[in-house]
Amino acid sequence: MNWIKQQVANVAGTQEPIYGPSAIQSVAKQAEQIPYTELHKEDLKWAAMTSTCAETQTFYLMADNGHIGMAQVIYSNVAGIHTTCQWNTKIFYPNGKSPNLWSSDPLKNFNFDHEKLSCWADDCAITLSEDGTSYTVKSATNDASIVNLTITRTSPGFHVGKDGKSYFGTDPKHPWGSMRHGFWPRCQAEGSIITNAGEVNFKGRAFFVHALQGMKPHHAAAKWNFVNFQSPNYSAVMMEYTTPPSYGSTIVNVGGIATDGEILCAGSRGNSVEHTKVTSDRDNEWPEPEAVKYVWGGVTKDKKAVSATLAGSLGRRLDKVDVLAKIPGFIKTIVGGVVGTKPYIYQTRGLANSSAHRTLTLGPYTGLYPTNSLALREFALNNSSSKAPTDMDFALRSLYPEIET
Repeated sequence: MNWIKQQVANVAGTQEPIYGPSAIQSVAKQAEQIPYTELHKEDLKWAAMTSTCAETQTFYLMADNGHIGMAQVIYSNVAGIHTTCQWNTKIFYPNGKSPNLWSSDPLKNFNFDHEKLSCWADDCAITLSEDGTSYTVKSATNDASIVNLTITRTSPGFHVGKDGKSYFGTDPKHPWGSMRHGFWPRCQAEGSIITNAGEVNFKGRAFFVHALQGMKPHHAAAKWNFVNFQSPNYSAVMMEYTTPPSYGSTIVNVGGIATDGEILCAGSRGNSVEHTKVTSDRDNEWPEPEAVKYVWGGVTKDKKAVSATLAGSLGRRLDKVDVLAKIPGFIKTIVGGVVGTKPYIYQTRGLANSSAHRTLTLGPYTGLYPTNSLALREFALNNSSSKAPTDMDFALRSLYPEIET
């Protein structure tokens, strides 16, 4: 009976049967032997799967002038019969008064180079340099946000474990799905985004992530936590997701800490996320995080212990994205199980208490970093009309690019 349910779920996107935690082979298992692998040029290739998937390249921007931005391309395939590509741009303004800029546009004539290292479409292109250390990111798909950026990594990139992937399926030798994140945790950004209100200079720091959800995203994860911390000396990034009950509500966490020219540590087992204080969102009664605690742990290449903690009350909420409001009706029909769910994404910046500090311990050395260092956090939460978590995943935003991120 489970086999029949699983086949229906694969086609229609409905809730899967309960397989249990043994049906996910977490990348954390790989990380027990190989904590992380540094990325080379060939590791940046697009998978461009011909079956159901969502694949993204996202450039997070932290400008010296206080602006935070994002440029993103999404490749999504539904059941191997419908492929779409989308370009997304977002800007958060530092004054707290200007509304966020958001633009999302379908791409026409999307294609890859023969190595699948670069991609382009009408009026946009993401091009990897010959030496594999920088991307040029250009888009004129929307007059309200004309993008012209160069993102250069200043530390090595990495993925956790040997190949960066968690695998889904009851037969480990023949998985039916996967999840992977490859990171450039510390980058330099040059260039700008031209808006209707003028040009925004994005000279500063950046963070790049190449993500692949090699299955229906709402089957892979039910909630997410994401943090991007950037300071003059260190970068710390973390991506954590919790599977639906179908896979035992398993938590998978990947992340690392880098400085210029070096990855200090990266992996899975030593990392954790805790919402230390929550409040009921008056609009949807979902438990919105008010205070958080992120912990990174690992060892350097020369076996020195590394730990880092980022904790405190959250700063100003930058945005709350009602995911379902962005899903077209025909997609709700395809996915089934969507009706009655209320997934949201909460985005915040910084910690509320300006006198708080973050502690970074590197072997015997400890440093304190004030909370005005740039950070962006996202919490993607899932709720149903009965106030109980469901199998529906916010990550529909990645599979169906009509959804704002």
